Amino acid sequence: MLKYFMSQQFDAEVVIIGGGPAGSTCGSLVKKYLPEARVLIVEREKFPRDHVGESQLPQISAVLAEIGVWDKVEAANFPVKIGATYRWGQTDQLWDFEFLDRGNFIDAPRPGKFEGQRLETAFQVDRSVYDKILLDHAAEMGCEVREQVQVIKVEREGDRVVGLVVREGGVEKRITGKHYVDASGHAGILRRSMGVETDSPTTLQNIAIWDYWQNAEWAVSIGVGGTRVQVLSLGYGWIWFIPLGPTRTSIGLIVPASYYKEHGKSPKELYEEAISNDPIVRDLIKNAESENLLTTTKDWSFLADRLVGENWFLAGESAGFADPILAAGMTLAHRGARDVAYTIVALERGDHEAKWLRERYDESHRRHISQHIRFADFWYTHNGLFNDLKGFTQEIAGGAGLDMSADQAWRWFGTGGFIDPDTSAVDIGAYALFATKNVTASFTNSKIDYEIFGKSNFELDIKGSELVQGARLEDGRIHRHDCYRRAGKSLPLIGACDWIVKTLATPKTARQIVGAADQYRRSGALDEMQALSFPRYVIEAMEAMVLDGWVKAEKRPGEDGWPNFTIDYTRFIHPNQDVALRQVD
Repeated sequence: MLKYFMSQQFDAEVVIIGGGPAGSTCGSLVKKYLPEARVLIVEREKFPRDHVGESQLPQISAVLAEIGVWDKVEAANFPVKIGATYRWGQTDQLWDFEFLDRGNFIDAPRPGKFEGQRLETAFQVDRSVYDKILLDHAAEMGCEVREQVQVIKVEREGDRVVGLVVREGGVEKRITGKHYVDASGHAGILRRSMGVETDSPTTLQNIAIWDYWQNAEWAVSIGVGGTRVQVLSLGYGWIWFIPLGPTRTSIGLIVPASYYKEHGKSPKELYEEAISNDPIVRDLIKNAESENLLTTTKDWSFLADRLVGENWFLAGESAGFADPILAAGMTLAHRGARDVAYTIVALERGDHEAKWLRERYDESHRRHISQHIRFADFWYTHNGLFNDLKGFTQEIAGGAGLDMSADQAWRWFGTGGFIDPDTSAVDIGAYALFATKNVTASFTNSKIDYEIFGKSNFELDIKGSELVQGARLEDGRIHRHDCYRRAGKSLPLIGACDWIVKTLATPKTARQIVGAADQYRRSGALDEMQALSFPRYVIEAMEAMVLDGWVKAEKRPGEDGWPNFTIDYTRFIHPNQDVALRQVD
């Protein structure tokens, strides 16, 4: 492979535009798994520099560990995010969304290790510090990093990039590569140059206004460095409150663009009015000082029509953006960039067909972005921003290619039932199905219900489906597995879904399925943690398979129904119990 690289007249095998989290993640992973490759990262700015998007989700920690940079990020002493506190809808009720069981964060000295409870937590990061740590790490991994380099032209032949013209130190230069990655953020340098259109599959068009504060109080301190971000509805918009370190806090305001235009106030006036009128934020900043770095940007969800070309990829925000209400942006950036790196490595190794590799990334990552956008839209439907909630949800379902009545769409959006072809987990945009059901029940004042409970007979239905390939990314390799596909829905033959497919080779009663699951759990085929979680995985997978039409479920007279297990959702989603917050006037 090295001999092949040397025979090519490229400045680098992989040229990455943008040195933010997506660019540095992609570069570091290519160098980890393909150390002989030359990787060049060109960044327009000089780090450090501030950037919005500070609140992370736990999935990022695993990517940081794979890159080998988790310990460096931990050493920066960023707050440990164990969840978020939301005030949403039309009440003052505060809700805690926990990453850890009942939010039990064990007091432990820092810096810690990526083990135990830290596997389930995330960071709240000061992007000026965080992004530089990642970019410096990419350089240490062997990437050539060139800052203050502006791409001024993309040279193309058809759908192929043949070079970049950059300005560095006032001098124009030409850079060539075998693969190009657009990690340039909202600028979308390659995306725009290659004529890729974007779609905004949402009626949400918000603006973000934010500033940084020194010496604000943390809303809640848990153990050594643990805290929750605050997401506080104002009815017409919402405020974020994110501690970034011992003294620095990011406080932002999200409002619809229409609200901003109608009220005729400046961003500064809107911002100061919002934070001074909110009792929780007002109390937390009473002894704090603004850094006077007020910034405003469009905050519109969008998705690129395609993410790949003949020799180029879109990663990070150039590929798409989901409203920040659920803190998905950084997760999508890191995971998408990881996927691009794995794809480039597989292309160079010749592990799989090039066409399949490119199509798989395009379909997979577009699906992930789209799911986050739809789930964020659902979240907003309960905040008084839409007059006809069911009608709005029908629009979203229609955008997903589903012809439904308003009532059917509301139920579809609330219960989800999405199964990712690339994972054994059952989730909606990386949010577990059981958590999504709990959110839905809370927002709609309804009980948490499962279609499978009470049903007695189950039959597999794969008629009309085709057998395609899903993928699992691990240890630098893309591992393929079989997957049924029908009407845009997938059923991967891995994990609990695969177990159910095999169990339902012939129709079964609920009693037979529950008994078989218990026997399998006790067989020794699973490790201790897998055995503990297997019953829940079977419930979640069976529910999703029924909702997606892969399993027919019915109640027959004289047959025992699936037991209505009590699932304690309050372990992870429950009313806030922080006395200090609840006592704020």
